[in-house]
Amino acid sequence: MVLVGVPTPQMTLELPLLDVFGRGGSLKSSWYGDCLPSRDFPMLVEQFKLGRLPLDAFVTERIGLGEVEAAFEKMHRGEVLRSVVEL
Repeated sequence: MVLVGVPTPQMTLELPLLDVFGRGGSLKSSWYGDCLPSRDFPMLVEQFKLGRLPLDAFVTERIGLGEVEAAFEKMHRGEVLRSVVEL
């Protein structure tokens, strides 16, 4: 079984333990891909500067500070993935 995405606070997982122990499975969680900022951020910045990391492709919309609440509502409804606040 593979789960992808960030769960909501209300989400739970029911897991038959026989599937883990009887078949040699494992359970591992990851938050932001287990990023180590001190190691990974400089590398990501360098990749962006070299044109190898198209960050704009990861932005659904650009919003003003007054639109933050509406952006969260749209995210919860699944209308946007990522909003960037521009000041």
